[in-house]
Amino acid sequence: MRLLVFQHVECEHPGSLRRFLARDGVHWDAVELDRGEAIPDLDGYDALWVMGGPMDVWDIEDNPWLVAEKVAIRQWVAELKKPFLGICLGHQLLADALGGTCGPQTPPEIGILDIELTEDGRNDRLMTGLPATQKCLQWHGVRVAQAPEGAAVLARSALSPIQAMRVNENAWSMQYHVEVEPDTVENWATIPDYLEDLIEALGDNGVAELRASAEQEMPGFLSASETLYTNFMEAVR
Repeated sequence: MRLLVFQHVECEHPGSLRRFLARDGVHWDAVELDRGEAIPDLDGYDALWVMGGPMDVWDIEDNPWLVAEKVAIRQWVAELKKPFLGICLGHQLLADALGGTCGPQTPPEIGILDIELTEDGRNDRLMTGLPATQKCLQWHGVRVAQAPEGAAVLARSALSPIQAMRVNENAWSMQYHVEVEPDTVENWATIPDYLEDLIEALGDNGVAELRASAEQEMPGFLSASETLYTNFMEAVR
């Protein structure tokens, strides 16, 4: 199996999911789109993951590569019908590329917060074995306002009704972060936009508070990431 990963900033990589890829000997190629790296021929890959990033889906003037990325996502999901996983910005890009809409998340969701699986989510193969209510790391100021036509909403939160979705039978995405690992908060806090949003939401001690909360929940995060990874790979096969 060959996996293609779209990244939008160096520190937002597959995170904890990398350990399972290594364990299973899965070859994966990361394309750093914000550095101008070109999208390769999609025919050579079996699955596509699209990660998070500090830009917004509509920021095409500052990030013109977003246009080509959306075209590639649309081709992958709607034409090639291959397995897709989108996280945070990847969730928003899936919606935007396939005719849904995104808008400001007011107020932003930042912190360790609850998400709840919908009935569709509890019956979805990607979510099999996951708790109906989960604590997840959230760090976003944009949300999916309207899912693409025909999409199933798999999870919601108190502030955002489309926390996860499935499009067709081959594409899944979530607003929350399933790839969290022990150094995630420290790494992401080095991004000025992320740090500014974190301090505005949680105060001057926000980094330390979020790091401590994430450490407390880390066993659950890592268990959930392994379950989701296993479910995704079974869907690929």
